[in-house]
Amino acid sequence: MSRPATRTGAFGARTDSPTLRSTVFRVLETAEDDDLSSWIVDVFLIALISLSVLAVIFESIPSFEARYGSTLLVFETLTVAVFSVEYLLRLWSSVEISTEAKQRPVITRMRHMLSFHAIIDLLAILPFYLLAFGVFGGADMRVLRAVRLLRVLKLTRYFAALNLLFATIRENSRALGAAFLILITIMLLAASGMYYFERESQPVDFGSIPAAMWWAFATLTTVGYGDVTPITVGGKIFGALISVVGIGMVALPTSILASGYTRQLEQSTSDYMADAARALDDGVIDEDEERHLEARRIDLGLSRHRASQILDEKRVKLALAQAAKDGGTCPHCQQSLPAPR
Repeated sequence: MSRPATRTGAFGARTDSPTLRSTVFRVLETAEDDDLSSWIVDVFLIALISLSVLAVIFESIPSFEARYGSTLLVFETLTVAVFSVEYLLRLWSSVEISTEAKQRPVITRMRHMLSFHAIIDLLAILPFYLLAFGVFGGADMRVLRAVRLLRVLKLTRYFAALNLLFATIRENSRALGAAFLILITIMLLAASGMYYFERESQPVDFGSIPAAMWWAFATLTTVGYGDVTPITVGGKIFGALISVVGIGMVALPTSILASGYTRQLEQSTSDYMADAARALDDGVIDEDEERHLEARRIDLGLSRHRASQILDEKRVKLALAQAAKDGGTCPHCQQSLPAPR
């Protein structure tokens, strides 16, 4: 049997001819700039996800659902069929992302099933099958239908910024938790104070601390809705102070997310640079290294253009270092480089 033909990979490595599974994996992953088939699939899935979310939203309008209910059901069935096929194909082809030659396919697929994107893919189709097979009998399934809105999270696979945002929230969870704890504490103090000042003048709106919490929440998080306002002198002064405090409290989580997002971008770039340097240590990126770098690029939320820039920079530095070591010429300006001391 003749040896399979070779091809040039995205990073310059030579690989065997693609199998059906590797082709499916490539098409379902985020498209490269010159990969038309993968690009078409990405656009189709993004459009289908967006339309399915809109369908769930419009289905909540009684008049719209009564008029187009049958059409929405047909569209929902077709959408779930496509998403189900996508889920199974991603599960089947997930073996291609493994960088360990001896790793068992079942282990790789299990890891894929427990990944964030795979769980979202499953939640996107699970409510339909639970409702279709009547798993919960005659119970009210409006909450289960609302779970279908989680399909919007499927878009995180195609937009790196969303992945970076989730990573930022995860990395800064303690700081955000502390900020929200402070916000809740101040809300309780604000509700208690307004109850003390307004309970006699407005027994309906401020007759208890739980009743006053609506005013405290609206004031601390926004500028207030105006439906509940203090009328006593003490209540107005206290409300003004709480409003000023609320401005700073809302800005605190925002500043944490902004600084964390910036650090996440810098860390992702730094991590990919380190991986690229290790892959180029011998001057060549083989097939396993190419697949590892692609997996890392996806995990870190870097665009293909930025990853390509990093690899080009590393190649140039490697070429300059080698030329300087040999006392040769610069590969770009062709000027003589000083011999190493």
